[in-house]
Amino acid sequence: MKAIQMTEIGGPNVLRLTEIPDPTPGPGEILIKVDSAAVNFADVTRRRGDPFDLPTPLPFTPGIEVAGTVVDLGEGVEGPPVGSAVFGMAGPYANGGYAELAVAQQANVVPAPDDLDPDVAASLLAVGLTATLMLSEVGQVDKTSTVFIPAAAGGLGSYAVQIAKALGAGTIIAGASTAEKRQIALSSGADHAVDYRGPEWTNEVLEVTDGRGVDVALEMTSPAHLGETARILAPFGRMIVFGAVAGRTDTYVNGVDLDNILYAPAFGQSISGFNLSSWFIHRLEATIGALQRLVGWIADGTIAGPPIQAFPLAEAAETHRLLETGASTGKLILKP
Repeated sequence: MKAIQMTEIGGPNVLRLTEIPDPTPGPGEILIKVDSAAVNFADVTRRRGDPFDLPTPLPFTPGIEVAGTVVDLGEGVEGPPVGSAVFGMAGPYANGGYAELAVAQQANVVPAPDDLDPDVAASLLAVGLTATLMLSEVGQVDKTSTVFIPAAAGGLGSYAVQIAKALGAGTIIAGASTAEKRQIALSSGADHAVDYRGPEWTNEVLEVTDGRGVDVALEMTSPAHLGETARILAPFGRMIVFGAVAGRTDTYVNGVDLDNILYAPAFGQSISGFNLSSWFIHRLEATIGALQRLVGWIADGTIAGPPIQAFPLAEAAETHRLLETGASTGKLILKP
């Protein structure tokens, strides 16, 4: 089969289209013919060798999540039946999705509704479910909440804007780096949009909120960026950290940023780290409930999911360049 492989850590050019043997499902595994493979920033993180909570053994085929059709069942697996549409997390180490065929553990495969677009299905877990859990479970967003969402024209950000609106958030402030992206965020349901890479973005957020700040702020730039996001928190505001797109190897949390939150005057603000794997391990019931809620929102049209940018499998390196440089909008999908 055709697959994208990397034999070394490095830039996007290490991702190469190659022929490798077809995988076979082992006990408790399902073999999926991949219709859509999501491109996530976690794939970029592993490609460039940043810290990650799972091993990245070389040669390595990236790809955390896929949507497609069941073609074979491993020993002890009774379903979903061969021929049925599914989506889920690929591989034993959240890998292997950038390929024509992918193996997934049975527990990580979800039957797909008949009318669910596979491109949207491939975006449900790593970004859609993450956004749902962060806003509904961690952030406890409701009609009284003011929410800040960075990268609001991207895959996760697009979901987050729509989900915050579905939860009834009082005010949604989007962060996006270009006028085009800010317009996309506003069209998705944001009430305001700011250039969160600009020097005055925190002042713009405070101005929009009449100096109060936001109740929930998502943060995904870097440890060194925590202080900036902390400045926009309202009393008892919650910052939810879910990544570091600018990297973690040469940047650290500034202790002064934490001091201002934890010690006098201590306005009851908090910082939560988010990792989707931890929710599957320690909060499975809530995670399944959030996924069902998300699929229901899509099924009834409450949210549409992110705009899709689809590329042939052979252009995996280009999708990484777009994602890593912030040049993409919506969700990037590879089509084997």
